[in-house]
Amino acid sequence: MKKLTKNRKKGAVILRVLFGLFFIILIGRFLYLEIIGIANGKPLAAQAAQQYLQKETLFSQRGNILDTNGEVIAENVVSYSMVAVVTPGVTIDKDNPQHVVDRVKTAKVLSKYIDMKEADILKTLNKVEDNPRLYQVEFGTAGKNISSATKMALEKEKLPGIIFTKTNKRIYPNGVFASNLVGIVKNEEVKVNDSYKTIQTGQMGIEASEENELSGKDGSINYSQDNLGLILPNADKVLKKAENGNTLTLTLNKRIQTLLEERMSAAQAKYTPEEMMAVVMNPKTGEIVAMSQRPTFNAQTREGLDKSWRNLVAEEPFEPGSVMKIFTLATAIQKGVYNPNALYKSGSYSVDDIKINDWNNGEGWGTISFNEGVAISSNVAFANLLDKIGTSNFKSSLEKFGLGKSTGSGLANEASGDILYRYPIERVTTSFGQGTTVTAMQMMQGVSAIANDGKMMKPYYIKEVKDGVTGKVTTTKPTQVGTPVSKETANETLEQLRSVIEAEDGTGSMYKLDGYKLAGKTGTAQIANTDGSGYMTGPNDYIYSFMGIAPTDDPQLVMYVTVKKPIIQEGQSSTDVIKSIFNPVMQTSLQYLNIKPEKTINAKSVVMPELTDQTITQAQKALKESKASVTVVGDGTKIVQQLPQKGEGILEKQRVLLLTNGNITIPDMANWSKNDALKFSEISGVPLTFNGSGYVAKQSVKAGEKVNANTKITLEMKAAETLEKYNVKPSTTADEETTAATERTAVNEAVGTIVGQ
Repeated sequence: MKKLTKNRKKGAVILRVLFGLFFIILIGRFLYLEIIGIANGKPLAAQAAQQYLQKETLFSQRGNILDTNGEVIAENVVSYSMVAVVTPGVTIDKDNPQHVVDRVKTAKVLSKYIDMKEADILKTLNKVEDNPRLYQVEFGTAGKNISSATKMALEKEKLPGIIFTKTNKRIYPNGVFASNLVGIVKNEEVKVNDSYKTIQTGQMGIEASEENELSGKDGSINYSQDNLGLILPNADKVLKKAENGNTLTLTLNKRIQTLLEERMSAAQAKYTPEEMMAVVMNPKTGEIVAMSQRPTFNAQTREGLDKSWRNLVAEEPFEPGSVMKIFTLATAIQKGVYNPNALYKSGSYSVDDIKINDWNNGEGWGTISFNEGVAISSNVAFANLLDKIGTSNFKSSLEKFGLGKSTGSGLANEASGDILYRYPIERVTTSFGQGTTVTAMQMMQGVSAIANDGKMMKPYYIKEVKDGVTGKVTTTKPTQVGTPVSKETANETLEQLRSVIEAEDGTGSMYKLDGYKLAGKTGTAQIANTDGSGYMTGPNDYIYSFMGIAPTDDPQLVMYVTVKKPIIQEGQSSTDVIKSIFNPVMQTSLQYLNIKPEKTINAKSVVMPELTDQTITQAQKALKESKASVTVVGDGTKIVQQLPQKGEGILEKQRVLLLTNGNITIPDMANWSKNDALKFSEISGVPLTFNGSGYVAKQSVKAGEKVNANTKITLEMKAAETLEKYNVKPSTTADEETTAATERTAVNEAVGTIVGQ
């Protein structure tokens, strides 16, 4: 017993010694940290400060894309994503629950606001029963892109556990609108610090090629907080402002682009070609005024994107056919070997025992002048001109016109084409546009020299860049990239190309414009087989095209239209396809430049009177003679704005909009064209979003309702032939609309005004 007591005392002594040593070490460590202030090689003060330091990310905005007049083509809008916190563990105060308490009630309420059935919402919320550790649930696409108005309405319902995260959504309010040029962005949600951000990256078109300009740089704010998360008084803040992306203003004109899209869609519906391209350009500067293609896609809904990823205008090399003769003719004039009155024998031409025929199966037109050969697009005429030019001189000239290399426009994947010039037969066929391949962008650049006194201008589509931080605006300057021919040659070439339009048997006679002198060249090119075994032989296996320059005495616009493999029925022609696009678009485009017509137009019309400050009754009486289709916008009693403006010509059934001094109300726009709908947007300031193309079939806001600049209005557009199932009858067919558009433009030319300005 004594021995046991002795051992216990001995053990107690040992424990006291060990605890004493531990206490001395602990005290020593505290003293060391207090005096030295460093632990694990790091200052303790910094570590303590870090514990109470909060960093918050300030997100930047992607830059907008605008048309030449500042109207939105692409912009960011705020939307929200919704999630539901389902784990009860996050709730500390039962009187202030932070999770979904009543799932049945929550599902019932949410179903009123999002596109998801109540049963499906409840099923999603009940996932927590199978997985008690589940923190939150999402609602798929139904829980994304929620508007600010819907978010505010849901917050008023006071549903515990329903939370929102702010996201930026890229919208394209015009739908199908130069989509392959403008491009789209890819959205990717990533976590930045403790916040989520939608990263937007350009995938194609300008959105991709100008990524560095459009994307912004995030900022941050650092500040000190206490252990309860409250910012400390007098705490130092370090702020790094977010830098928003730059705003790009394009050279595209929204009105002209919209009309071009309408005409392209109508032609696509009627003739179902495999591909189409159309470009309108100012040859004096190289500005792209409008650009479209088919197939294309709706940038807002992305419908059709799987079939239309490329920008055909820049990326699609093709054999241009007889439009290439513009360069052959210009080269012959430049070399001094072209005599328009000299004669040659048409019909056929032989190269190394290979016979080249004129397009009328080699029959030709007997012995005719070269001027006649140009007008009727004789292949043999241009083969003879090549003999006079010399093959080496001709190739050098084509290179001066920019063929065989990219224009360097900045668009991704721009092709260079290929001047096929190895054998004698290839050199001759190149003179009339077979074998050699080009892009539409190259053709526009080359023809700019003919329309601009010999000075060749590089095509461009960005008018100016506005810095997202400083607001400084940088304007793009036109770039001359060569002088392939003299001023005298360019003017003489234009004069010869007028015969294509004005000669009685000219191949371009159907493209005449009322009131304007037009020069141009038609083209019909065979399409090579993909296996290299010659050319396709089907009745519709051609690329039809037309290059038009107007007005010839001082060219302001060049327009190029190509149509690949249209289905042409009996009684139709390739000219019908291209004319339905070229004529209304070119004529309307000239109006925007206020180019007065060169002759008086005989058209039954009246001049739009001054209607502002008049009552509705007075205005309607003043318009009675015109038989115009008058639409009153608003619930006021006095007219404050009008479209068309005073002095412009109007025809029967032309739509006239009168804005009153009262609240703005939306009219019934059933069967309206997109152009008429845009007139409403212009006069009222109310933005519109278009889904589809053609005529208005449905509108998201009922006629008569009050609207303003913040109202979201979506118009469902349908082709004329599909409107019947929507109980809407179009006022005109596509062809009638084309005729009406041409007549309207003719009238306005007669009075020397600009429609819509």
